[in-house]
Amino acid sequence: MEFKARIMRYAYSASLLALLTGLAACGGGTTTDTADAPAAGTEAASGISGDVLIDGSSTVFPIAEAMSEEFSNANPDTNVTVGVSGSGGGFKKFCAGETDISNASRPIKDEEVASCEEAGIAFIEVPIAVDCLTIETNQANDWAACLTVDQLNTMWSPDSEGQVDNWSQVDASFPDQALGLYGPGTDSGTFDYFTDEVNGEEGASRGDYTASEDDNVIVNGVTGDEGALGYFGYAYFEENSGSLNAVAVENEDGDCVAPSTETIADGSYNPMSRPLFFYVKKEAYDTKPQVKGFVDFMLDPANGELIADAGYVALPDSILANSKSRVDEAKLGTDPTNL
Repeated sequence: MEFKARIMRYAYSASLLALLTGLAACGGGTTTDTADAPAAGTEAASGISGDVLIDGSSTVFPIAEAMSEEFSNANPDTNVTVGVSGSGGGFKKFCAGETDISNASRPIKDEEVASCEEAGIAFIEVPIAVDCLTIETNQANDWAACLTVDQLNTMWSPDSEGQVDNWSQVDASFPDQALGLYGPGTDSGTFDYFTDEVNGEEGASRGDYTASEDDNVIVNGVTGDEGALGYFGYAYFEENSGSLNAVAVENEDGDCVAPSTETIADGSYNPMSRPLFFYVKKEAYDTKPQVKGFVDFMLDPANGELIADAGYVALPDSILANSKSRVDEAKLGTDPTNL
């Protein structure tokens, strides 16, 4: 799928498309002048108290966790709980009315929208940052510095299950080394995005790999297996860059590009760059001051540095303003024209 068309499918926004194809600044992507801005988390909303319940994507978790810590410091009578069930698992809880906010590394699916509608859950979709899928190998791997999407497909295709188990089968120049695969489980939005881009169909994957919704399990698996290859969000690679190799991916221009905040922001690390979202229940935003306060805190440009510090590319102020407008104007659902 051509890069811009694919991003339009995932971003649902011409503005966010522009971010991914060159309008974002490097090093975090935010254009906010913070010289005279208050430090993140220093402005408490008066009288806020109560619980904010969040679940969903492990990729978005570091953003939500950083935001929740700063928000709770400024609002000590609140209790923000951030769980990790994967994007799909988070939507199950969200549409069952168990959470106020659902983190997602992909847009909500039609069947999940239907589930929410059946339960009477009206929601607002909010882009919050940009990430990339990072392909990583064990540090002993000195042969796979760059991989093509076709080579990744050879490893991960459903047809490869029980058949491709050695690096030499991926490329004749690779050594006779057992191939160990590690990745997210089927409830993960990262799994959905990766399988769509690499195997041409969302959810299409070999099943004989070590799967986990906990990215730390994948980290441990790859670091302990010399022939390992895995994938997860860029922030988890940055956190473990001293013990893993990040693999460059041949992009649609034929260039081998390694993941970084710069290549995520300028769109050259394709097809693995993607927008990240959170979904807020409209009723919770309207009736729970602590939920409204937390959502507004996440969308405050002064707090963009928390996103960058977590290893993601923050949205430029103009696009962040679109996200805030979605919430302020209660633009419900996941309509591409909403932004």
